[in-house]
Amino acid sequence: MQVSVADAKNKLPELIKAVEAGEPVTICRRGVPVVDIVRTKKPAKRKPKFGTLRGKIRIFDPDWWKPLTDKEAQELFGGE
Repeated sequence: MQVSVADAKNKLPELIKAVEAGEPVTICRRGVPVVDIVRTKKPAKRKPKFGTLRGKIRIFDPDWWKPLTDKEAQELFGGE
């Protein structure tokens, strides 16, 4: 399929659907082909690499995950 630049501007969603369906699309300026729209390959899923942050994270308080006692909360946040 060949379309002009003006038609491509007005019909971009339709052109994208055509390319997804496997139809080649060429955009022409004054009848001269300037751009081919092609479907990209699906990106490969990367498998997670566990342990990449090992040694880069320091835990200063090993009990950081434990809830605060009432006294600690009072000291940190004040209260009524």
